[in-house]
Amino acid sequence: MRIDFDKISHSFGKNRVLHQISLEIPSGSILGLLGENGAGKSTLMNLLGGLLRVQEGRILLDGAPVVLRSPANSIAHGIAFIHQELNPINDLCVYENIFLGNELHNRLGILRRDAMRKEAETLLASLGMTFSADTMMRELDAGHKQIVEIARALHNNARVLIMDEPTTSLTEQEVSCLFQVVRTLSEKGVTIIFISHKLNEVKELCHDYAVLRNGTLVEQGKMADKEVADLSEAIVGHELSHWQKAKDTVQSQEILRAEGLGRLPDFQDIHFTVHKGEILGFTGLLGDGRSEIFRCVFGDIPRHDGKLFLNGRPFHARKTADAIRNGIAYVPSNRKENAIVPDLSILTNGTLATLRKHRRFGLLQRKSQLEEFLQKAGEFHTKYADVEDLITSLSGGNQQKVVLTRWLNTHPQLLILDNPTQGVDIGARQEIYDIIQDIAAAGVAVVVLSGDGQEITRLCQRAVVLYHGRLAGELSGDNLNEQNIMALATGAIKTTS
Repeated sequence: MRIDFDKISHSFGKNRVLHQISLEIPSGSILGLLGENGAGKSTLMNLLGGLLRVQEGRILLDGAPVVLRSPANSIAHGIAFIHQELNPINDLCVYENIFLGNELHNRLGILRRDAMRKEAETLLASLGMTFSADTMMRELDAGHKQIVEIARALHNNARVLIMDEPTTSLTEQEVSCLFQVVRTLSEKGVTIIFISHKLNEVKELCHDYAVLRNGTLVEQGKMADKEVADLSEAIVGHELSHWQKAKDTVQSQEILRAEGLGRLPDFQDIHFTVHKGEILGFTGLLGDGRSEIFRCVFGDIPRHDGKLFLNGRPFHARKTADAIRNGIAYVPSNRKENAIVPDLSILTNGTLATLRKHRRFGLLQRKSQLEEFLQKAGEFHTKYADVEDLITSLSGGNQQKVVLTRWLNTHPQLLILDNPTQGVDIGARQEIYDIIQDIAAAGVAVVVLSGDGQEITRLCQRAVVLYHGRLAGELSGDNLNEQNIMALATGAIKTTS
């Protein structure tokens, strides 16, 4: 299906978020829709998906103007929106999820389970899948759940798929599987709109690209004509500065040492050290145990074996308050679920970890609370309208800066960052990298947990690679590259140093 956006403009109140967008997407094309958070991508796709009504301009499908009044109306026109956060029913099996809301019944109203099962198996086979339609959704990994969502869309006769950050929670193998499915659909004439901040993936998968900036279409063309660096520059509107990791901030003073840490079945026999001013990476494939290791360090979950030493002395955090009191801070992964409190203000979110010191006689002293927040927010160039606005009013990058503000105001000696740039656009990502480098330069020991090999090699002086909850090896210097990380993380080689 060919899609034409013809002079689309849209406003929320007095705030115009789209300006005269005209864009043609050929039938069967895979379009990379790019832009920073707040560039207008979501608004444009919400218009196509029927979540918003077109105010100015037209949407044409195969050359015919359409009015998309609701998501159901968009689905009826063959448009399916696969959101970043999937919502499968894990207590139902695969075919029940595919037919959810569109179940087949006989004349007596009894479910035709065999017919649904057979059709689901055919759909899955067409996507190259071999798992049974009777498989419970809870038994599937994130990548295969994504495929089931696609199968559900195809069951609804989708001829357009909007995919919003579909690889955020996928391993490299799952991404490869998903890309093969997308290419197969494209060859069959399905039009794919692929929204992602991962430009290497966009470059690998997409035929065409379109870049939005501040609600305006600033560039479009064939992906073959563009390099990743060119896409980055188009997205942010200027050439990205050449960024190099600092190598002279590491000091000899050991901050944290682990000996034989274990917590079955998550990880076992983990040894490492991290020094003052160092940025140490922990990486591997999804489910490698890295988050669980440092949740144990932080006192969030108990460890079963091993010893920890903080500044050379035995250390055991039985609860998170113990870790915080000893100068350890943890910025968790999955910001929406584990880091921000969506019903609270920007100011409160940015000072949650230090509220106690702003109390006098049981009352919160707003002046000192505000002064503390504004100092770091200014240093980090955090963008917001009013500190009393909800944290959810901010972009992902600015939310992450607020969370960093919260923890850095505890003046930690060890900062643990779990997926620090997840869901953050390329411009904000570079700002966060600069912040992390400055934190290390100030003498804080930093541990970065990330499955993004490019992020690890860019930020870290050393990296520990895990394989199935065990140490696969440690990399540093010229050996710290994406190829060696992947070889260790997949068990292809046993150790590299």
